[in-house]
Amino acid sequence: MPANMLFDPLPTPTVPITGSDALFPVRRIFCVGRNYAAHAAEMGNEVDREAPFYFTKSAHALVLSGAEITYPPGTSDCHYEMEFVMAIGAAAHQVSPDDAMAAVYGYACGIDLTRRDLQAAAKDKRRPWDLGKDFENAAIMAPITPVAQFGAIADQAITLDMDGARVQDATLRDMIWSVPEIIAHLSRFYHLAPGDLIYTGTPAGVGPVAPGAALEGHIDGLAPVALRIAR
Repeated sequence: MPANMLFDPLPTPTVPITGSDALFPVRRIFCVGRNYAAHAAEMGNEVDREAPFYFTKSAHALVLSGAEITYPPGTSDCHYEMEFVMAIGAAAHQVSPDDAMAAVYGYACGIDLTRRDLQAAAKDKRRPWDLGKDFENAAIMAPITPVAQFGAIADQAITLDMDGARVQDATLRDMIWSVPEIIAHLSRFYHLAPGDLIYTGTPAGVGPVAPGAALEGHIDGLAPVALRIAR
């Protein structure tokens, strides 16, 4: 530790790469809200087709697939949300959708945990969602598969099972905003850079988890994501 540091800084979170010993260092986590029409409807919301919107999570909210975590504090209604995650591997600022894909390093399965009761309370008071979305162990992620190994985004299935029962089932074609559209729009407001992750929203079927629950999510062509909530 440098002599002028008051305490040891946290290490940079990293994600494994499939088929490699290399690690992806995580810089920031962006999340797209309401990117599947059926999910927006089940939450009582209309889809805003003018532009995507976002919230963020700390990079230190990241936990790798296969972990067992404690039930999040401060909530009695924690929900799972299965997501397709893109990993940025090159700088992108004010890029067009046609040029956006050059910034993508790869893709992964992810789960966004949400303290739904805290999020709902914040919405009711027109306050930020931070307490509901950005907390320890709230961004679960499987190893990243490079773009060349995954191929083109099409109608790959995205599913989540809880305790062996299917709870979410859709395809990537159901996303309202495509990956290049998301990158192009987000790059108007941020200098996207290697290490940024973008969770692209969840399909319908979200619901609560309980202590002891086991989650397993799949997207065709990617390593699955798994999580257990400790009893």
